[in-house]
Order: sequence, then structure tokens, then C-alpha cells
Amino acid sequence: MRYFKALAMAAVTALGAAALPAQAANVDRTFCVFDIIGANGDIYNVMKDYRTAAVNWGVNVHLKPYTDEKIAAEDLKAGQCDAAVITGLRVRQFNSYSGSMEAIGAIPDYDQLRTVFQVLSSNNDSINSKLTSGNYTIAGLLPMGAAYLFVKDREIDTVGELSGKSIAVMDYDPAQGQMASKVGMSPVQSDITNFAGRFNNNSVDICFAPVVAYAALELYKGMQPNGGIIRYTLGQLTTQVVLRKDKSPEDFAPQSRKFLFGQYDRAMTVIKNAEKEVDPKWWIDIPPKDEARYDEMLREARIDMTKSGIYNKDLMTLLRKVRCKYDSSRAECANPVE
Repeated sequence: MRYFKALAMAAVTALGAAALPAQAANVDRTFCVFDIIGANGDIYNVMKDYRTAAVNWGVNVHLKPYTDEKIAAEDLKAGQCDAAVITGLRVRQFNSYSGSMEAIGAIPDYDQLRTVFQVLSSNNDSINSKLTSGNYTIAGLLPMGAAYLFVKDREIDTVGELSGKSIAVMDYDPAQGQMASKVGMSPVQSDITNFAGRFNNNSVDICFAPVVAYAALELYKGMQPNGGIIRYTLGQLTTQVVLRKDKSPEDFAPQSRKFLFGQYDRAMTVIKNAEKEVDPKWWIDIPPKDEARYDEMLREARIDMTKSGIYNKDLMTLLRKVRCKYDSSRAECANPVE
């Protein structure tokens, strides 16, 4: 009798278990992470915490470090990565909207950058649709810092004095080359792995970089003895997570964007600490009247590049609205062309 009772209990237990919904197992995904320092870099460290958080979003993230960004992007396209963490300049080939974040002169300061990040991290249908293109979805952004001109001659503090100088430009960002040519500079095609070396060994007169590169890539060597950093924000550089849409759960991207926006202050601490490392003697300030002139020159350049398809029109409109929110006296606010 005990045998039949035990058998009956086992049957009831089995039927009850079958009636309950099965707990979905996490999927394993490979994230190819570009960090110029590799697995010891700041971006990679953020992604370690991201990996822990992603378990709750249904994904076991396996991080694979890359010190060559081009290979990380190519591996994403080839399906060797389910996601890639790359700079915004490389993102444009996957999503023109988010890939236009680095537009020259479009985000003057970090307060405005934070507002833009907040908008792009919001989970609404309009933003979600703009951040998805084909089989790729943007799943978050991190700031890399404002980009400045590092120069070998501190007497170069006006646009006219840039003429005839050589500058390292990213070979995958046509905007940099076009802007350099427009003001009479000679663009030298480079990439993130060799631009600093060219500046430091005197192959170019000027390079374009965030302040974190001052110590990390030893750009102070290239500025010696009479160079400097022109204190004018030419653009805001970003790191972005690009997902293969067919390899991520439906709600993964919004949760990812929310998490990374929560890391904004952490990333800014790294950037501000890097700025503190710069010896004050290197900074080159320009007169306010020249800043206003540069603002207009870059605005005209952005308009031209948007018309030619380099920048995304929708994002340029958003960035103009943010600039005008912070400073309604800007000339562009009365004449909103972008």
C-alpha cells in the first residue's frame, strides 16, 4: 500500500511541475570590447560590472578584449561577436543616428552631454526606433571626454594659423578630413592605434584627442617643448555598445542603456581625473570673440556634412535643441537650420 501511495504522490508532483512555466535559461553571448589598454582599461572594467548586471537581463555575457578597434568592428559584422563595444566614430557604419554623436562642435560641454545621454537612454518608441538599424541596436553609451586639438606650436591659436599644418585624422571618419581641408590643413590618414605615435614622433603637427590620451598615450611627449592643448571643445567622444538584434532578448537593449547611463558619473570621474593630470602650462585659451566665430564655422560645417549624409539629420536637430535649452542667446536658436 505504501508503494502505491508513494507512486501517487510522485505522479501528482510531476503533474504539478509540468503545470508551472519553465524558468528560461540565460543565453550565452560574446561581447567584443575595444579598450586601447586592453583588459586593464577603464572601459573594460565598466563592462565587468555590466556583465554582472546582465545576468538579471537573461544574458551571460562573455567579454573578449580587443586593442584593435577595427578588428572588433569587423568581428561584429562577421558574427564572431554578438555585440561590440567600440567608439562612436566606428558606430556610424551600424547606426547613423547614434554614430553622429561625435559631430564637430555639436555638444559644447558635459552638462549638455549628460542631457543628450539621458534622452538616448530613455525607453520610448521614438528613441528605440532611431537606435535600431537593420540587425543592429545601440545598447548604451559612455563618455570618453571632450576632444581638443593638441599642437606642437602654442602660437597656433587661430584658424588662420592652422593653414599648412599637418593633422592626424581617423581614416574612417570623413568629417575630420573634410574639416581639416576646409581650414587649409593637410590631413594624414591614421587610426586610433597610430595617431598618437605620429604626433609624438613629429610626423604630424597636430592631433585631435580627448584629454584621457594625454597620459595614456603620452601626448605630452609630442607637445614638448613649445606645444599645448587648445581649450575649445571640437567634439564629444563616446564609447557605445552595438548589439546584433537577432542575438539579444527583446528587452535587453533598454535595460542595457539604463545601466550604462547609470555609469555616466563613474566615467566622468575618470575623465576629470585625467584633466587634473594635465600640467596647466599646456592649456591654450582663445578669446571669447574667436569662440563665437568658431561656433558658427563648425555649425556651417555640420550643415554641409548633414546634407552630404555624413551626419544624421534627426540627431543634429536634437543636439541643436539641447544647445538652445542651455543657451537660448545662440544665433542658431533664432534661425534653427539644423
